[in-house]
Amino acid sequence: MTEAEKKIGYKFKNEGLLKIALTHSSYANENHTRDNERLEFLGDSVLSIIISDYIFKRMQDVDEGDLTKFRATLVCEQSLASVAEKIHLNELVFLGRGEERTGGRRRPSIISDAFEAVLAAIYLDSGIEKAREWLLGLMTDRIEKVLAGEYYSDYKTTLQEIVQKNGKGIVSYVTVSETGKEHNKQFTVKVVINGEPKHTGVGHSKKEAEQAAAKAALAELKDAKKI
Repeated sequence: MTEAEKKIGYKFKNEGLLKIALTHSSYANENHTRDNERLEFLGDSVLSIIISDYIFKRMQDVDEGDLTKFRATLVCEQSLASVAEKIHLNELVFLGRGEERTGGRRRPSIISDAFEAVLAAIYLDSGIEKAREWLLGLMTDRIEKVLAGEYYSDYKTTLQEIVQKNGKGIVSYVTVSETGKEHNKQFTVKVVINGEPKHTGVGHSKKEAEQAAAKAALAELKDAKKI
């Protein structure tokens, strides 16, 4: 078993899958190899079905709205990046020189995407049950804490719930700008509540920027004692 496999906690039959899963686009562009974006796409769906299945069976008397909230909390960038840190995934990712210099190993967007890519690689290597076993081995404690209401970090879902609490409020997100080179993008996103532009957020992915904008909007509502 390689050092990377030891940290991840899974022995691959096809080690090539792991190499792709750990390859960020910045490294792939510099070295003319495959990146992990296709695996990340698949891993997002594998993650969703495993988490959905777990909380659906675990919370028998919870309605669809709360199940959605729990899932959103568990699969957001911050949550996945935190879990990935437990296995030092940030140390294993292959990054391009520019991304390395600008602190890519600390970016939740990069680490969470790599985590989803590794999950997809395990799924392709051994099937859904092995993927489930690996994921829940890392996330069960976190899942149970979320279900118990110990913490909640998905600002977008929280904001949506608050806006809709007293009516049919609409929350949307508009990308204001996208700057930087491919390996070091920066997105600026504005949150729009009931048609009125509110706060902006900045991040190295659209999801990260949206969460930042939602967090700023929530802070304003809290200061105004509306929550």
